[in-house]
Amino acid sequence: PIGGVLATENKVIPYGVGVDIGCRMCLSVFPLQAGFVKAQQAKLLNILTENTRFGGFEVFEKPMEDAVLERTEFAEIPFLKGLKDTAFKQIGTSGGGNHFVEFGIVEITEPENGLNLVPGQYVGLLSHSGSRGLGAKIAAYYTALAKKQCRLPKVAENLAWLDLASQEGYEYWLAMNLAGDYASACHHHIHYRIAKALGEKPLAMVENHHNFAWKEQLPNGKNVIVHRKGATPAGKGVLGIIPGSMTAHGFIVRGKGSVLALNSASHGAGRLLSRNKAKETLTRSEVKKHLRQHGVTLIGGGLDEAPMAYKNIHHVMKAQTDLVDILGTFLPKIVRMAGDGEPE
Repeated sequence: PIGGVLATENKVIPYGVGVDIGCRMCLSVFPLQAGFVKAQQAKLLNILTENTRFGGFEVFEKPMEDAVLERTEFAEIPFLKGLKDTAFKQIGTSGGGNHFVEFGIVEITEPENGLNLVPGQYVGLLSHSGSRGLGAKIAAYYTALAKKQCRLPKVAENLAWLDLASQEGYEYWLAMNLAGDYASACHHHIHYRIAKALGEKPLAMVENHHNFAWKEQLPNGKNVIVHRKGATPAGKGVLGIIPGSMTAHGFIVRGKGSVLALNSASHGAGRLLSRNKAKETLTRSEVKKHLRQHGVTLIGGGLDEAPMAYKNIHHVMKAQTDLVDILGTFLPKIVRMAGDGEPE
């Protein structure tokens, strides 16, 4: 399920991690007043257009170098050898679907926020994306391998696992961590490019990931592998951001370390309508009107990503008050996604 959290002993379930390995949120907070977003809308639109690439075909002519591309896993794991070129071409880009890069208004509400930020409003840059083609190919290959080695009834076949003590399990663990680090590098490239174009250095950055597996210890001392697919770490003191939709607040949070939830929280509002249902029931004019009412400018984005396709984030946050404390909010104002739409 989306939003599934599962602990295992010495086993890793590739599909329990997911296809977009290490997908994450990344927020930069800039020393600019909130009014800057509206006053400089044309400039910010141009910055997003020039410094982001989305989907399966958009790449930068000159991708930035990164240490993650020199990792020994690319040479030591046979399956990864053929993926390095793709990883290099796509680094610093974002996926399709619900992935985005957006400018908005950050409001810090708690004095003790762990970010060394004074309560008040700032300009923020929020991105959501994962490990691109690299992660997708790793997920497909090792899921198929797990299904072949671990025969389960068809209804449960996606729970097929690899033993971490096996060569295949060991390889997947290394490949998964490589994909996670690659996803992080993609975000850092995005934020570096945009900060440079903006001429500002961020005061703080919050980054948290989902679709991953972690080695953790339960209160009873047992060592486990915690899978979080569509869920994010919320251990005591762990910072993160949980987005809503493109017209709703996201929430900057600090984990409470709930044992019952395996130190986890939701990674977003979650869908109210499936992609197909959204396309069938919503119209482009209806979505454009909704965006105008909320003062949001959108570049790209399809009907399947309309704000109305998502749950009410306030209800979602109310349901997890025992999992996280809220430190502040992020309200999107200029959003860039994959798609053929034009800015409104």
